[in-house]
Amino acid sequence: MFLWQKNFAVFAAFALLLPVMRLILNGKRANLGVHPLKRLLDVLREDCALTGTKEGCGEGECGACTVLVDGAPVNSCLVPAAQVAGTRVTTIEGLSGRHPLQRAFVEHGGAQCGICTPGMIMAAIALGPRPTLQDMRVGLAGNLCRCTGYSAIYRSIAAAAKSKNRRERKARRAKNSRSSNKQERRKRRIARNTS
Repeated sequence: MFLWQKNFAVFAAFALLLPVMRLILNGKRANLGVHPLKRLLDVLREDCALTGTKEGCGEGECGACTVLVDGAPVNSCLVPAAQVAGTRVTTIEGLSGRHPLQRAFVEHGGAQCGICTPGMIMAAIALGPRPTLQDMRVGLAGNLCRCTGYSAIYRSIAAAAKSKNRRERKARRAKNSRSSNKQERRKRRIARNTS
């Protein structure tokens, strides 16, 4: 018989003593009963089954474990769970495979072995919609990649920004076209009513 089986009541009571931590995880409310000093990385991977966030070094040096906390990139291997109580945490799974950066990383060779890719994408999201090359270099300085060199990663980010800008322009044109069509119809209606 295992120790936990002999002392089940003690283990059950201990589990009830863990504080419930509330946060928004990938856009959904989450209540987690975890030890406050457990690393956010371990909470995400073990307790939430979100294994897209990778552990590279465990010391905050490689950036493979980067997630967004209230929109800011953090190394989840350095953050105690208690620090994210009441915040909005976004992992690579929160992007649902539909973010332009994810597509661009695949199309432009920014992703190779996959260890650094989730952290790179999350850090790149924090750069904003139109990062310059210098912004990319500074913003990704804490993310290490041994496979691609960084030019493919920078190309991927630039391509995603370009495609996003194209989609925004197209949406604006469509909206303007719809509003001008409405104005035309209104003018015709007024002309018919006055004649």
